[in-house]
Amino acid sequence: MSRVSPRTSDATHGGRADERTNAMGADDKISNKAEEVSGKVKEGAGKATGDKDLEAEGQGDQAGANVKQAGEKIKDMFKS
Repeated sequence: MSRVSPRTSDATHGGRADERTNAMGADDKISNKAEEVSGKVKEGAGKATGDKDLEAEGQGDQAGANVKQAGEKIKDMFKS
């Protein structure tokens, strides 16, 4: 009895790998945008309350999200 490897090529399954990659990319983009928005909220809350640490944390979250978004854009350029 022959065994089928669990790591078969996704090309044999109607291109599901591309669908997963696109979905994963979209998930990453949504997550990065949510991180950016969360950072803006933190920064605003820090400014409103005079909490410089919270304000700085929010700015850091936004910067991290922006770097990740730039990475996603670079990956998208190479996909085309």
